[in-house]
Amino acid sequence: MSGSPHQQVVILSGMSGAGKSVALRALEDLGYYCLDNLPAPLLPQAVSMLDRDGYPKVAIAIDARSAHNLTSFPEHLDALLQLGMDVRLLFVEANDETIIKRYSESRRSHPLSNGQLTVSECIAMEREVLGDIRELGHCMDTSGLSASQLRIWIRDFIASDRAKLTLIFQSFGFKHGIPLDADFVFDARCLPNPYYDPALRPLTGMDKPVADFLMRQASVGPYLTHILGFLERWLPEFERDQRSYVTVAIGCTGGQHRSVYLAEELRRHFARSRQVLLRHREQHAR
Repeated sequence: MSGSPHQQVVILSGMSGAGKSVALRALEDLGYYCLDNLPAPLLPQAVSMLDRDGYPKVAIAIDARSAHNLTSFPEHLDALLQLGMDVRLLFVEANDETIIKRYSESRRSHPLSNGQLTVSECIAMEREVLGDIRELGHCMDTSGLSASQLRIWIRDFIASDRAKLTLIFQSFGFKHGIPLDADFVFDARCLPNPYYDPALRPLTGMDKPVADFLMRQASVGPYLTHILGFLERWLPEFERDQRSYVTVAIGCTGGQHRSVYLAEELRRHFARSRQVLLRHREQHAR
């Protein structure tokens, strides 16, 4: 097998109903030649052929539709990495409730359904089949995301320098569920809540009045300092483990005020020395 070290390869996998089609279209818009539902054993040949044909950027979707071929996937992925190629594995997922809702709205059958299994049973089977692949790549939880948000997250994922560890700060609301892709979760619900001030309620943690309110609270500064200290201590260990991404999720009740403010402050601090991405999951309109 041959392949150019300069060729960029994105391998896309994940749960059915989690947004793989949106992600693949987003990659196509970014200039990637896209292949969908490729059997894992054909991965090396496909990458080599497209390289010879002059395609410098390739995106290939491999998922549970080819379940019987997935056991060999790790060795084929490793073969590409051994060539020194720029290979990124992105795994999109969503919680069961979101996937079930999407299938109900689309009225499509799950690809693992044989006419006898429920969508819930198919989801459980698919999570088991894809478990090993999930552990190999960067996970992106699309629960509650709009298609436009996912496209932005895909763009940021591609733009990051894979040679450096990327630190992702994500605010969220506990009432909408904990992000499935988080490596660390910090709970900011113990901090004073700007929501109870009628003047601050319609604002977010990105707005100065909310930031000023939180900076005045005696507990907020030490809370932020403790998170900073924890991450400064342990991020070098992740780098030594050759991790490409670490996702730090900060949650409050609704994902509008406290978590947003803390994520912004964490980004501001670490952006001075590290590659950082910022995501506000519940900020649909901003």
